[in-house]
Amino acid sequence: MSKEKTKKKSFNITTAIFAGLVLGILFGLFMPGRYEGVLPLVELISSLYMNALRMMIYPLVFCSLIVGIQGIGSVSTTGRIGLQSILYFCGTTFFASLLGVFLPRALGMGKGVSITMSDVEVEATQFTSLLDTVKNLIPSNPFASFSNGDMLQVLVFAIIIGITCLSIGKKAEPFVKVCEAVNEISVKIVSVVMYVTSIGVFCSIASVVYANGTDTIVALGTVLIALYVTYILYVLVVYGGMVKLIGKCSVREFFAVVMPAALNAFGTCSSSATLPISKRCADELGVPNEISSMALPLGATVNMDAVSILMSFMIVFFANACGVEVSLGMMIIVMLSNTLLSIGTPGVPGGAIASFAALASIAGLPSGIMGVYISINTLCDMGATCCNVLGDLACAVAMKKTVNLEKK
Repeated sequence: MSKEKTKKKSFNITTAIFAGLVLGILFGLFMPGRYEGVLPLVELISSLYMNALRMMIYPLVFCSLIVGIQGIGSVSTTGRIGLQSILYFCGTTFFASLLGVFLPRALGMGKGVSITMSDVEVEATQFTSLLDTVKNLIPSNPFASFSNGDMLQVLVFAIIIGITCLSIGKKAEPFVKVCEAVNEISVKIVSVVMYVTSIGVFCSIASVVYANGTDTIVALGTVLIALYVTYILYVLVVYGGMVKLIGKCSVREFFAVVMPAALNAFGTCSSSATLPISKRCADELGVPNEISSMALPLGATVNMDAVSILMSFMIVFFANACGVEVSLGMMIIVMLSNTLLSIGTPGVPGGAIASFAALASIAGLPSGIMGVYISINTLCDMGATCCNVLGDLACAVAMKKTVNLEKK
């Protein structure tokens, strides 16, 4: 009976969010007319909604991870969960990179397309060595990591604190109880925010559609359609297969339960802001907190399958449109570079712009394409974020079967 209620509640939330998404798109298309005056109000509500979700990201991630480590009760099992998460994400990212290298070239994306370029100054993401990336994992100032939104450093700090609490036992119980309380408070606040998610998504997507306009969407419709078809096929085949074959979970049930997180990610373009909702969906799927508290935040930071697909599509599209020859070898270099750039990149709207600027420079594309890319970045990023969030949840469901939790 309880399970039926959960499914019904999940369905109602999904329906409400989907309705908000569709109505937001329609409203954004027609807003340039008589409704343009309400744009400031729409943007205000969108900002309030996003802030309400972001407010709980780091308290939830930090405290949930510490509580999860205590529940695991073993340092070795904690290590296995982290290692398996990384292996899952690396495996799917490698497959996405291969798909991104060959598919857009086979489709001839951008051939015969004429684009008008404009100069836009964008600061490209700087490449760092692998040693620098590893060195920056441990925060010299944990409070700065929280304030700057550095998810990887927050994760590492939480793991260090969690393992230390585990090792000293009873002396850490007061702190662990505080974390348990904060975790419960965070979950409760997210539950309340869920009731207004449909309104938040409505306002977020309306602003996006209005800002881009129908002309931009139609002009670049071919590449957008091809990109979204690829996203959908990738989600169904790779993530659906992972859930069915490894997680032994019904694919239909999985997508029905995770749809609120997917739609929220689509509407907000933020995997980090979707974390609280993803955690709730993982709970409904029966994923233990010990797994979801580590796998989901880690996935929001390092799982960039859809970004690999997006970047390769855009590089090939603009290269063909501008008459620039990008060899297969260069595409492989671009994809390897994109993998390095994606590690630790905040899962926030617009995070891909700086990365694309760096990759376009490597591929030898003219700087003028940035103005065109920026105009459609959000439209591309919506699908990519949705895809990545589904990948995080698929990983968590699969690990429910592959991680043997030691019961005390």
